[in-house]
Amino acid sequence: MANATHHRPKTTVVLAMSADGKITDVQHSPPEFGSSADYAHLECQVAAADGILFGAATLRAGETAMRVVTPALIAARLERGQPEQPAQIVCTRSGHLDPTLRFFQQAVPHWLVTTSTGAESWQGQPHFQQIFTDETPNHTIDWLKTLQAMTPLGIEKLAVLGGGQIVAALLADDLVDELHLTVCPLLLGGASTPTPVAGQGWLQQDAPWLELLSVKQIENEVFLHYRRRR
Repeated sequence: MANATHHRPKTTVVLAMSADGKITDVQHSPPEFGSSADYAHLECQVAAADGILFGAATLRAGETAMRVVTPALIAARLERGQPEQPAQIVCTRSGHLDPTLRFFQQAVPHWLVTTSTGAESWQGQPHFQQIFTDETPNHTIDWLKTLQAMTPLGIEKLAVLGGGQIVAALLADDLVDELHLTVCPLLLGGASTPTPVAGQGWLQQDAPWLELLSVKQIENEVFLHYRRRR
């Protein structure tokens, strides 16, 4: 995987979570517990990226993508030679998405990561400008090939906004470089309530380790910035 690092986007996970490590509540509601400071932090990370990756469940919960709306951030993107909005990349193996979602009315580039089967209903349709169908022999997403395919299309920095299954899959393939985690002052509980990293989990000796780059407190929230330790 190390040699492939130079041929794929730099990948950063950006998530807010409760103090007990939950990214939503027991009903999987759209997360609304972050403060205005956390929202501004998220928008800055989105504005810095060329592509924004998120899962179908995340999209269904909120129905829209996270756009850059602050004029100064849009101007900075244009000055860097980036388009006004990053590509919004939704991942669904099945390809099952409601074409009437507000997401498709947003003025952003719409991209899809799926399997060959999941792509069938979208081929030839105007909803997605790019469709990636790299998959493993087990018909799951081949994340290394997918990310490598994004690089020639201008995706040098990729921000991952959830959910935990995608984050776990990227970590399992050693494709996460940094994490921005905002710890918010509430407790959500629940044994099955989603956390930043889902999947099968790791034994302690096999777990991905992190290097803490910075800690910042704004009122009752703590902003953690990690780098994947290799």
